[in-house]
Amino acid sequence: MTDERVTGKPGQLFEDFLTEQGTYEETTETAVRRVLAFQLAAAMKEQHISKVEMAKRLKTSRSQLDRLLDPDNNAVTLDTLARAARTVGRTLRLELQ
Repeated sequence: MTDERVTGKPGQLFEDFLTEQGTYEETTETAVRRVLAFQLAAAMKEQHISKVEMAKRLKTSRSQLDRLLDPDNNAVTLDTLARAARTVGRTLRLELQ
């Protein structure tokens, strides 16, 4: 027995599975938050910026920065992400598909 979808684009079957489970959007959002938190923490480490220093540069508290770096926190605003990206010399890019 063959599955016709096997010839599709890479990752298509997993996306189909998540869609069928009703978790595609939630899973994608979680993955994006985790990647952004990881990239921001990696940029801080690469530039030897401590959390205390990063919080000062963002003019916020250390606890606010911890929330920003928490991939499970879905209350982070785009403005905060963009400011954090600029602080480490990066840009935030988003797109609708």
